[in-house]
Amino acid sequence: MIITQTPLRISFAGGGTDLPDFYEQHGGAVCSSAIDKFVYCIVKERFDDKIYVNWSKKEIVDSVDQIEHDLVREAMRKVGVTKGIEISFLSDIPSEGSGLGSSSTVTVGVLHALYAFIGETPTAERLASEACDIEIRQLGKPIGVQDQYIAAYGGLRYFQFGPGKDIKSNAVSLARGTLEDLDNILMLFFTGKTRKADNILSKQKANVVSKADTLKLMTQQANEVRQLLETGDVTALGALLHRGWEAKRKMTDGSASASDLDEVYERALKAGCLGGKIAGAGGGGFFLLVVPSDKRQAVRQALANLKEMPFRLERGGSRVALNMQRY
Repeated sequence: MIITQTPLRISFAGGGTDLPDFYEQHGGAVCSSAIDKFVYCIVKERFDDKIYVNWSKKEIVDSVDQIEHDLVREAMRKVGVTKGIEISFLSDIPSEGSGLGSSSTVTVGVLHALYAFIGETPTAERLASEACDIEIRQLGKPIGVQDQYIAAYGGLRYFQFGPGKDIKSNAVSLARGTLEDLDNILMLFFTGKTRKADNILSKQKANVVSKADTLKLMTQQANEVRQLLETGDVTALGALLHRGWEAKRKMTDGSASASDLDEVYERALKAGCLGGKIAGAGGGGFFLLVVPSDKRQAVRQALANLKEMPFRLERGGSRVALNMQRY
């Protein structure tokens, strides 16, 4: 039995600049962090030759081609596992539409588990690049590459994309105590809504050419976030998150956030929140908020109708939590 533990993420700035259609021409950047909320992938050898896949439904099939779960199907094809296996998933958050990168976390996690199953130890770079290949090139999803990379590498990172196809991963060098300061100033609240990001991301992808100037600004904001974190100025993050969210909304002509979410955000600001954003593509999922310690209780009261998810930043990326092989 193999169990992999792969982290979800929060993105501070630059989301949207990781779309290949944009960064291969202009270059992009994202500053993001893994968090201590995970997707677990469990892989177990079966005595028979059947394939079992347990997710929101249970699949029992005879061949890889029959698997409905597209991420599992393509991961098995890439690794070369064809039969006699059972694959299951557990998640700390709603499995889809959270805005925390769950789909790509699943892809990285199942790839990692399948490689461990056949006795290989892939690098973080290999997991990230192969997850991108599966989701973007094989399945044609209108998504970027940041989620796959932060899930594989973990930590607090600044990614540079292009120009061209190159992707660079850089750990953000934090001043002493800054990581603890970040943990203490960030809050996540679940809106109660989940949404398929593909529709929103398709609009963003279609707007890449016309919104190139906005995306260039978002690239600059990712670098600004990295710089302020490296100097320890965590309170300034609030205003930058707000600017980034406003820029991202322009990518979909304001449709990335519904009016009821705007109203929730206004309540948080009035209660003392310094700024924030909807995690991921928008339209639902989680609010990421920057809140000073003396205002946290007031913000909790103002958002009492939403469920808070306490969390901390996670230093590690995808890892094998259990490898119990019998030969």
